[in-house]
Amino acid sequence: MVPDKNKIKVLVVDESLIFREVIKRGLSIDPLIDVVATAKDAYDACDKILEYKPDVMTCDIQLPKMSGIEFIRRLLPQYPLPVIIVSAVSRDVFNALNAGAIEFVAKPNIDSSVDVKEFLNNLNAKIKIASTVKVTQERKTEHSNGNKTENNEFSSVKKLIAIGASTGGTEAIYSILKALPPSVPGIVVVQHIPPVFSRMFAERLNTTTNLAVKEAENGDFLETGKVLIAPGNKHMRVKKIGDRFKVECFHGEKVNGHCPSVDILFESVAKEAGDKALGIILTGMGHDGAKGLYAMKRKGAITIGQDEKSSVVYGMPKVAYEMGAVMQQAPLDVIPQLIFMHLKEDNY
Repeated sequence: MVPDKNKIKVLVVDESLIFREVIKRGLSIDPLIDVVATAKDAYDACDKILEYKPDVMTCDIQLPKMSGIEFIRRLLPQYPLPVIIVSAVSRDVFNALNAGAIEFVAKPNIDSSVDVKEFLNNLNAKIKIASTVKVTQERKTEHSNGNKTENNEFSSVKKLIAIGASTGGTEAIYSILKALPPSVPGIVVVQHIPPVFSRMFAERLNTTTNLAVKEAENGDFLETGKVLIAPGNKHMRVKKIGDRFKVECFHGEKVNGHCPSVDILFESVAKEAGDKALGIILTGMGHDGAKGLYAMKRKGAITIGQDEKSSVVYGMPKVAYEMGAVMQQAPLDVIPQLIFMHLKEDNY
């Protein structure tokens, strides 16, 4: 079969023949996607990459002979290729993202047609996003303390930091938080992420940074050095109670295609915190967060956007920047320094 040059060429890598066929048949319905090959392990996949030159690869973590994580680590330096992890729910997903994968989708219950359909729709959308990504080794975020900032105390009047991200965001958020000391103001985060994974993400950050990180629960209060991650199936907003801020987590319709939505969070921060906040919009497809960041800026908050070169997908930060919502645009590794600069300013 000769690949269609007008379609997104996809290689599916999975030990399970059933899942390979489910993914292949499900994706092949889309006229924009061409599953050019499938592979049962990393070595088989390497041969298929050389033969078919796919635009995107889906890859399970549990592979025979060589794990998916190790495969990605070895593959990307030689063949920069957008990789989407398709795996059972596991903390190993975040190791795969750190190795260089750009996205992940949880495997469905194969006996549930509803689950399978939702899975295929989700995977389809993420493949289309991944096909626009130019993979470079520069974007990889190693888990080290290389960018760690000194442990300063702040007397700033700013009370909270709000962060929003999507594709590529888990590693971008980690990169920022690892550089911050426990003396920073409380931080609220919306990352577009499925349920369960949001809790795992929070637990991972809690053990790999100097901050107290947890998945947010309704009624949690923001405190110095504390980070609250929005649950994967709920919106999150902040509410001012006296001199403090608490979060409200609630079910609701998707906003801009997402629940949680960055706009929901940012708009609440604009209303409740005004000029006592700092907003940061990071890598991600679409426009979620742009309006909310603009509202924050109008209320006197400092607003920062990730630049194009360091973004896995320069979508959300681009829309926010072009809208005029971003006061400062910067590479990912510079953002912690900007946070410190503003926290130290007398008028911040």
